[in-house]
Amino acid sequence: MNARRVLAALALIALAGGTAACGSDTTSAGDGGGTATEVRLGFFPNITHATALVGVEKGLYAKDLGVPVKTSTFNAGPAAIEALFSGAIDATYIGPNPAINAWQKSKGQAIKIVAGAASGGVFLVVKPGIDDVEDLKGKKIATPQLGNTQDVALRYWLSSKGIKTDTKGGGEVHIVPQENSQTLQTFATGDIDGAWVPEPFASRLVLESGGKILLDERDLWPDKQFVITHLIVRQEWAKQHPDLVKKLLQAHVAANKIIADDPDGAAQTANAAIEKLTQKPLKPEVLKSAFKNITFTNDPIASSLTLSAKHAEEVGLLEPVDLNGIYDLGPLNEILAAAGQQAVADK
Repeated sequence: MNARRVLAALALIALAGGTAACGSDTTSAGDGGGTATEVRLGFFPNITHATALVGVEKGLYAKDLGVPVKTSTFNAGPAAIEALFSGAIDATYIGPNPAINAWQKSKGQAIKIVAGAASGGVFLVVKPGIDDVEDLKGKKIATPQLGNTQDVALRYWLSSKGIKTDTKGGGEVHIVPQENSQTLQTFATGDIDGAWVPEPFASRLVLESGGKILLDERDLWPDKQFVITHLIVRQEWAKQHPDLVKKLLQAHVAANKIIADDPDGAAQTANAAIEKLTQKPLKPEVLKSAFKNITFTNDPIASSLTLSAKHAEEVGLLEPVDLNGIYDLGPLNEILAAAGQQAVADK
């Protein structure tokens, strides 16, 4: 962790100093802003990133961008943000809290959110016999990472119910941050009593280990909508290549249309991409369950990001942050208007 922090700090110093290193390997010398020779896109090999998975598998990004697309996959938000800070990638699909942290750490200079990607698909799954929030007292509940989106959601929800937690595993409910793959094992062995996790891990806990859903996080949000994945770009790259930002978004919108028009086929396409990347495709029953629990959308559901940041502040996991300016939805709304679709809002 110390090494990571040092690397992130060095990247931020370079960013603040306005170095030209960010993106230097994607531009031709002497053209004052650059003609891109490739676009470098990040995403997770996870079903909540199906927009990217379908777009890559169908060749939409390469087709619309008109230049080679180099993809990088990540298993955690901090790693994707470090890659973006260092200029190793130009854009990435990512969860809400890493984007908030990147905005805060760079004082609003590093990233912009340019589109939504996915909403919902997060559950509190528990052992049979746990029937309400009071039954959670004295139990161990896992989250993917201290301070991540699901960790904040669990802590805030428990606090709203008058239940105390702390960041050291104490409190009335013992929160245990661990990787989702580990949670599958610890839940099966009985070392934890539940987990607040995204798909497909929630469905796997239910279908493979006999867990039951105590809470669907959608029920806590207006219209049952909240951001779980969105698309961000590196500001320096976006300023140099506004044409490529728009083309990237064209592919993004096209991928979401494929998902909307044929959800079952898109689920199979996304799973084929996951298999190529990890050699571990989702089982058919898990894929079906997980995919139907996620809404794939171009709307970043900005109001939920603002509220998530407030929740993180209230549970002591985020310093106060001003998110004004974090969105740049102009290019997306141009594309949506051309397609006869409704514009999305930045608040």
